[in-house]
Amino acid sequence: MEKSAILKEAWARLQGPGVFTTVDQAGNPNSVYVLGMKLLADGRIAVMDNYFSKTRANIKNGSRGSFLFLTGPHEPYQAKGPLAYLESGPEYEELKASVPERFPRLAAVLLTVEELYSGARKLV
Repeated sequence: MEKSAILKEAWARLQGPGVFTTVDQAGNPNSVYVLGMKLLADGRIAVMDNYFSKTRANIKNGSRGSFLFLTGPHEPYQAKGPLAYLESGPEYEELKASVPERFPRLAAVLLTVEELYSGARKLV
């Protein structure tokens, strides 16, 4: 099965928040829970920057990212890949429309999935 099809099927069963991880220039990880998230039609994962600080700095310094989410019943998926930080454009507007206005909605972070795991098993 193709990467985007696997991800789409798993995303349809997503439960709860996701965990988004970046690393700083010294290699120290920083993880945050996120609710403002969306799987885009092209298979990228979009995460809304509402209150990022260390995460934003890590992205702007070239960090790659990891996105972890659970599906029912408690099946973990982890996607890894490069990140893009967008403060405008169609992807930003699509994600912004799905996040309530009470949040700052500063930017969309797009993770291009290069690796996909279910637990310890590498899917692609």
